[in-house]
Amino acid sequence: MGLFERAPGRVTIVEVGPRDGLQNEPAVIPTGAKVKLIEHLAEAGLPLIEATAFVHPQAVPPMADAAEVLSRLRRRPGTRYLALVPNAKGYERARAAGADEVAIFIAASETFSQRNTRCSIAESLARVNEVITLARRERVPVRGYLSTAWYCPYEGRIDPAVAVRLACMLLDAGVWQVSLGDTIGAATPHEVEALLASLLAAVPTAALALHCHDTRGTALANVLVGLQLGLSTFDSSAGGLGGCPFAPGAAGNLATEDLVYLLDGMGIETGVSLEAVARAAASIEPLVGHPLPGRAYQALRLAAHPSSPAS
Repeated sequence: MGLFERAPGRVTIVEVGPRDGLQNEPAVIPTGAKVKLIEHLAEAGLPLIEATAFVHPQAVPPMADAAEVLSRLRRRPGTRYLALVPNAKGYERARAAGADEVAIFIAASETFSQRNTRCSIAESLARVNEVITLARRERVPVRGYLSTAWYCPYEGRIDPAVAVRLACMLLDAGVWQVSLGDTIGAATPHEVEALLASLLAAVPTAALALHCHDTRGTALANVLVGLQLGLSTFDSSAGGLGGCPFAPGAAGNLATEDLVYLLDGMGIETGVSLEAVARAAASIEPLVGHPLPGRAYQALRLAAHPSSPAS
């Protein structure tokens, strides 16, 4: 059997830059620029875009304009616009603003849960169940995130049995997919393989996605492990927007361009234009106040302007 015999012929990329990326950027981004970024990403062929989050504006100020962002979007047929919600109130706000789909989140670390959401894992699960109950009535799909699935910035390595149990609980509750988050970019391919193998013994590949961070340069290596095991959904952020809030100055989210470049080179279809994603990233780069860290993005930028100094 070949190394990638089980790799899918087509992969779905979930673009998280407008939410997970921009909420970690220190610069204040105008609402209109966020809207244009999302529209450019949709034009690039991305089928599912995490557009914003309906969280308390005091907790996450960059997402205070969530309703306006969704209401101003020119929606592209074939693209679904996702909003992150922390609870039932957030769900109702997201739906009123026109979210096609919502995402919920819990952490596999008790300390991270308390620091990030000011509630325990058990309380987070209760909130998730409230959202799923409301969404089921309206037939709204709910996607799930499991943060710190491998490592926590406070507790260190997470017991894989805990991550497996919580991921299965989310699926049993009614989310259509669980995205496993390497929140601080510390997981290695061996650790990713071990957790995925345990989960895939109980759930189908379509029920899982990978949300890799590139803090230590292992994001694409971990994607390759996911492909070897048959996963077909991966989260990424245009240009590598977002950084890592727990490792100042380090790369954070896996860059969409890096992911598309890898998949294109493997002959795996995505329906996403590498050049168009790079143009979308270029539209926001001047506003974030620093060069975007995506490697393929920087290579394309340098090829287009060979006389420009390297960032």
